[in-house]
Amino acid sequence: MYKSITNLKVRYVETDQMGIVHHSNYYIYFEAAREDFIKGAGISYKYIEDTGIMMPLIETQCRYIEGAKYGDSIKIETTLEELTPVKITLNYNVIRESDNKLISKGKTIQTFVDKNNFKIINIKKKNPEIWDKLEKLK
Repeated sequence: MYKSITNLKVRYVETDQMGIVHHSNYYIYFEAAREDFIKGAGISYKYIEDTGIMMPLIETQCRYIEGAKYGDSIKIETTLEELTPVKITLNYNVIRESDNKLISKGKTIQTFVDKNNFKIINIKKKNPEIWDKLEKLK
């Protein structure tokens, strides 16, 4: 199974008054990790969008185990849970590098839609090339 790794350093602006990463920032981290994961297929979000396909989020979740702090180096391991012709589900493990501790787990589900009318499409039929590249990430 393909796994991408995204390395980030927690910036001061991402922390709250308690000195830990504000919960909303994990979704920004997941976005960066999704982009890296898709690059593993040899394509980019921009390329997919240029072909007339968008990938809106339809569900997200995050379990916070322990807070990351300013200056922490973190890595996000991203894996594919499910790929169908109409949606993709990704899992994320956020790990603090200093002690290799799992500090957060997340999941996102995205659907494939036509850029012009935002109707769900079957990507396997609409763009077999993209489908084939994404399938290689299984």
